[in-house]
Amino acid sequence: MRLFTSIIILLTLISCYQPERNCKKFKNGTFEFKALVGTQLETTTFMRNDSIEIDYYQGKADTSSIRWINDCEYIVKKINPKNRAEEKAIHMKILTTDGDEYTFEYNIVGQTKKQKGTATKVK
Repeated sequence: MRLFTSIIILLTLISCYQPERNCKKFKNGTFEFKALVGTQLETTTFMRNDSIEIDYYQGKADTSSIRWINDCEYIVKKINPKNRAEEKAIHMKILTTDGDEYTFEYNIVGQTKKQKGTATKVK
């Protein structure tokens, strides 16, 4: 009986755990995102204010508009796309936050394949 009670208490505590999700903290600022491209770890730096995001990658800057769906989800769309692929909007969703980092998933709007990443707020 004692074991059964301990298991019930443990399951109750585990089911109540909610990961931190303080998304408002990440609407503005300067961030870094690192990704493995082939065999090399590449870093993208981006600055975001509520409605505009400027990405810096390999010495080039790209500007995108941002439309927030709610505090943790937004749509990113390049302002001056250079080709058809860049015309597609991307849905971003912040899954968890931890200090100055957030984990997110993203996909091209209309597609189901999602990828994940982690960004760090540097300013």
